[in-house]
Amino acid sequence: MDDNQQNQIIFNPEDILLNTLGFSITRKASSLISAGTGVFVTKGFVPKGTVVSMYPGTVYEKYEPIFFQSIGNPFIFRCIDGVLIDGNDKGISKAIYRSCSKRDQLGPLKMSDVFWLTNRVQNPLAVGQYVNNCSTDKAANVCYQEFDVPGCFPIELKQYLPNINYSHEIQRPLRCVVLVALQNIRPGEELFSNYYTIIS
Repeated sequence: MDDNQQNQIIFNPEDILLNTLGFSITRKASSLISAGTGVFVTKGFVPKGTVVSMYPGTVYEKYEPIFFQSIGNPFIFRCIDGVLIDGNDKGISKAIYRSCSKRDQLGPLKMSDVFWLTNRVQNPLAVGQYVNNCSTDKAANVCYQEFDVPGCFPIELKQYLPNINYSHEIQRPLRCVVLVALQNIRPGEELFSNYYTIIS
Protein backbone atom coordinates (compact mmCIF):
# COMPACT_ATOMS: atom_id res chain seq x y z
CA MET A 1 0.00 0.00 0.00
CA ASP A 2 1.42 3.41 -0.92
CA ASP A 3 1.25 6.57 1.21
CA ASN A 4 -1.78 7.94 -0.66
CA GLN A 5 -3.81 4.81 0.08
CA GLN A 6 -2.78 4.82 3.76
CA ASN A 7 -3.77 8.49 4.15
CA GLN A 8 -7.19 8.06 2.52
CA ILE A 9 -10.04 8.04 4.99
CA ILE A 10 -13.21 6.40 3.77
CA PHE A 11 -16.38 7.84 5.26
CA ASN A 12 -19.43 5.62 5.48
CA PRO A 13 -22.56 7.84 5.30
CA GLU A 14 -24.44 5.53 7.69
CA ASP A 15 -21.68 5.90 10.30
CA ILE A 16 -21.65 9.68 9.86
CA LEU A 17 -25.42 9.73 10.38
CA LEU A 18 -25.10 7.52 13.48
CA ASN A 19 -22.32 9.67 14.96
CA THR A 20 -24.12 12.93 14.16
CA LEU A 21 -27.79 12.17 14.87
CA GLY A 22 -27.60 8.99 16.94
CA PHE A 23 -29.24 6.73 14.37
CA SER A 24 -28.78 5.45 10.83
CA ILE A 25 -31.30 4.41 8.19
CA THR A 26 -31.11 2.37 5.01
CA ARG A 27 -33.25 1.10 2.14
CA LYS A 28 -34.00 -2.61 1.85
CA ALA A 29 -36.88 -4.97 1.08
CA SER A 30 -40.01 -3.89 2.95
CA SER A 31 -41.59 -6.05 5.64
CA LEU A 32 -44.91 -5.57 3.82
CA ILE A 33 -45.74 -8.17 1.19
CA SER A 34 -45.53 -6.73 -2.36
CA ALA A 35 -44.42 -3.30 -1.09
CA GLY A 36 -40.98 -3.42 -2.73
CA THR A 37 -38.34 -1.31 -1.03
CA GLY A 38 -38.77 0.22 2.41
CA VAL A 39 -36.70 2.34 4.81
CA PHE A 40 -35.44 0.91 8.12
CA VAL A 41 -33.63 2.24 11.17
CA THR A 42 -30.46 0.14 11.23
CA LYS A 43 -28.57 1.46 14.26
CA GLY A 44 -29.18 3.76 17.17
CA PHE A 45 -32.45 5.24 18.35
CA VAL A 46 -34.81 7.82 16.80
CA PRO A 47 -36.57 9.94 19.46
CA LYS A 48 -40.12 11.17 18.85
CA GLY A 49 -40.12 14.52 17.00
CA THR A 50 -36.82 13.88 15.18
CA VAL A 51 -36.39 14.48 11.44
CA VAL A 52 -35.66 10.94 10.26
CA SER A 53 -35.67 11.35 6.48
CA MET A 54 -36.10 13.77 3.55
CA TYR A 55 -38.26 13.43 0.44
CA PRO A 56 -35.92 14.20 -2.50
CA GLY A 57 -36.88 15.24 -6.01
CA THR A 58 -37.77 17.87 -8.56
CA VAL A 59 -40.28 20.44 -7.28
CA TYR A 60 -43.11 21.41 -9.68
CA GLU A 61 -45.65 24.16 -9.33
CA LYS A 62 -49.30 23.17 -10.02
CA TYR A 63 -49.20 24.64 -13.53
CA GLU A 64 -45.88 23.10 -14.64
CA PRO A 65 -45.69 20.09 -17.01
CA ILE A 66 -45.33 16.77 -15.22
CA PHE A 67 -47.55 14.50 -17.33
CA PHE A 68 -44.85 12.30 -18.90
CA GLN A 69 -42.87 12.06 -15.65
CA SER A 70 -46.00 10.97 -13.79
CA ILE A 71 -46.92 7.99 -16.01
CA GLY A 72 -46.53 4.87 -13.86
CA ASN A 73 -44.58 6.91 -11.28
CA PRO A 74 -45.42 6.05 -7.64
CA PHE A 75 -42.93 8.63 -6.31
CA ILE A 76 -44.93 11.84 -6.87
CA PHE A 77 -45.66 13.60 -3.59
CA ARG A 78 -48.47 16.17 -3.55
CA CYS A 79 -48.10 19.00 -1.03
CA ILE A 80 -51.09 20.64 0.65
CA ASP A 81 -50.97 23.63 -1.73
CA GLY A 82 -50.73 21.45 -4.85
CA VAL A 83 -46.94 21.69 -5.31
CA LEU A 84 -45.60 18.33 -6.53
CA ILE A 85 -42.27 16.65 -5.76
CA ASP A 86 -41.11 13.92 -8.14
CA GLY A 87 -38.88 11.60 -6.09
CA ASN A 88 -38.31 9.01 -8.81
CA ASP A 89 -34.60 8.19 -9.10
CA LYS A 90 -34.95 6.52 -12.51
CA GLY A 91 -35.90 7.30 -16.12
CA ILE A 92 -37.08 10.70 -17.30
CA SER A 93 -37.48 11.94 -13.71
CA LYS A 94 -33.79 11.27 -13.02
CA ALA A 95 -32.75 13.01 -16.27
CA ILE A 96 -34.84 16.11 -15.49
CA TYR A 97 -33.45 16.39 -11.95
CA ARG A 98 -29.85 16.11 -13.21
CA SER A 99 -30.50 18.67 -15.94
CA CYS A 100 -32.03 21.19 -13.50
CA SER A 101 -29.16 20.64 -11.08
CA LYS A 102 -26.51 21.37 -13.73
CA ARG A 103 -28.50 24.40 -14.92
CA ASP A 104 -28.55 25.96 -11.44
CA GLN A 105 -24.92 25.31 -10.51
CA LEU A 106 -23.01 28.53 -9.68
CA GLY A 107 -19.41 27.91 -10.73
CA PRO A 108 -18.09 25.25 -8.34
CA LEU A 109 -21.11 25.62 -6.01
CA LYS A 110 -23.81 23.00 -6.48
CA MET A 111 -27.37 24.10 -5.66
CA SER A 112 -28.66 20.61 -4.87
CA ASP A 113 -27.61 17.08 -3.94
CA VAL A 114 -27.53 14.76 -6.97
CA PHE A 115 -26.02 11.83 -5.11
CA TRP A 116 -29.44 10.46 -4.07
CA LEU A 117 -29.72 9.41 -7.74
CA THR A 118 -26.58 7.25 -7.42
CA ASN A 119 -24.95 4.73 -5.10
CA ARG A 120 -22.53 7.43 -3.86
CA VAL A 121 -24.71 8.79 -1.06
CA GLN A 122 -23.85 12.26 0.23
CA ASN A 123 -27.01 12.84 2.29
CA PRO A 124 -28.09 9.49 3.80
CA LEU A 125 -31.43 11.03 4.86
CA ALA A 126 -32.53 11.47 1.21
CA VAL A 127 -34.53 8.22 1.00
CA GLY A 128 -37.98 9.43 2.10
CA GLN A 129 -39.62 8.50 -1.20
CA TYR A 130 -39.12 4.83 -0.26
CA VAL A 131 -41.05 5.08 3.02
CA ASN A 132 -44.14 2.90 2.61
CA ASN A 133 -47.72 3.71 3.52
CA CYS A 134 -49.01 2.37 6.82
CA SER A 135 -51.47 -0.52 6.88
CA THR A 136 -53.87 -2.14 9.36
CA ASP A 137 -50.91 -4.21 10.63
CA LYS A 138 -48.26 -1.49 10.52
CA ALA A 139 -49.17 1.87 12.06
CA ALA A 140 -47.59 5.12 10.87
CA ASN A 141 -44.49 6.01 12.90
CA VAL A 142 -43.47 9.04 10.79
CA CYS A 143 -45.37 11.92 9.20
CA TYR A 144 -44.63 14.52 6.53
CA GLN A 145 -43.68 18.11 7.28
CA GLU A 146 -43.51 20.59 4.40
CA PHE A 147 -41.42 23.74 4.60
CA ASP A 148 -39.92 26.37 2.33
CA VAL A 149 -36.16 26.91 2.49
CA PRO A 150 -35.59 30.48 3.73
CA GLY A 151 -33.76 32.95 1.49
CA CYS A 152 -31.03 33.30 4.13
CA PHE A 153 -30.11 29.59 3.87
CA PRO A 154 -26.29 29.43 3.32
CA ILE A 155 -25.52 28.93 -0.37
CA GLU A 156 -22.63 26.57 0.37
CA LEU A 157 -25.00 24.17 2.17
CA LYS A 158 -27.51 23.91 -0.71
CA GLN A 159 -25.44 21.03 -2.11
CA TYR A 160 -26.91 18.88 0.68
CA LEU A 161 -30.56 19.62 -0.16
CA PRO A 162 -31.98 16.81 -2.33
CA ASN A 163 -34.57 19.07 -4.01
CA ILE A 164 -34.52 21.47 -6.93
CA ASN A 165 -37.12 23.65 -8.64
CA TYR A 166 -38.16 22.57 -12.12
CA SER A 167 -38.39 26.16 -13.30
CA HIS A 168 -35.35 28.43 -13.03
CA GLU A 169 -37.57 31.54 -13.07
CA ILE A 170 -39.65 30.46 -10.08
CA GLN A 171 -40.04 33.26 -7.54
CA ARG A 172 -41.04 31.18 -4.54
CA PRO A 173 -38.57 29.52 -2.12
CA LEU A 174 -37.54 25.91 -2.62
CA ARG A 175 -40.06 23.45 -1.14
CA CYS A 176 -38.70 20.59 0.95
CA VAL A 177 -40.50 17.79 2.75
CA VAL A 178 -39.08 15.91 5.72
CA LEU A 179 -40.41 12.92 7.63
CA VAL A 180 -40.69 13.38 11.39
CA ALA A 181 -40.87 10.56 13.94
CA LEU A 182 -44.33 10.31 15.57
CA GLN A 183 -42.93 8.03 18.28
CA ASN A 184 -39.62 6.59 19.42
CA ILE A 185 -38.26 4.25 16.73
CA ARG A 186 -35.79 1.48 17.49
CA PRO A 187 -33.23 -0.40 15.37
CA GLY A 188 -34.80 -2.91 12.97
CA GLU A 189 -38.08 -1.01 12.71
CA GLU A 190 -39.36 -0.01 9.28
CA LEU A 191 -40.61 3.54 8.72
CA PHE A 192 -44.28 3.88 7.78
CA SER A 193 -46.14 7.07 6.94
CA ASN A 194 -49.75 7.90 6.26
CA TYR A 195 -49.92 9.14 2.67
CA TYR A 196 -53.05 11.16 3.46
CA THR A 197 -51.95 13.22 6.45
CA ILE A 198 -49.29 15.80 7.08
CA ILE A 199 -48.56 17.96 10.09
CA SER A 200 -48.92 21.71 9.78
